[in-house]
Amino acid sequence: MAVKLRLKRMGAKQKPFYRIVAADSRAPRDGRFIETVGTYDPNTQPATVNIKEELALKWMNNGALPTDTVKNIFSKAGIMTKFHESKNKK
Repeated sequence: MAVKLRLKRMGAKQKPFYRIVAADSRAPRDGRFIETVGTYDPNTQPATVNIKEELALKWMNNGALPTDTVKNIFSKAGIMTKFHESKNKK
């Protein structure tokens, strides 16, 4: 089973709110997911991001691939650098 870290769209029309979830790559965008890793709200200025760092690192260490958008969010939060540092220590 290929796991991806991706965005799940929530919220009303014209007011999107996203959850960052770990999901099977074959599941639909807003369908089944395994675990919620965080949230992303682009409606606020600046955009609000809440991420459970330990969960994100756990999933990436176990082989989950973040999508391009999630990778950008993680980079701004500093999670990608922590992941690469932990990967290089091994």
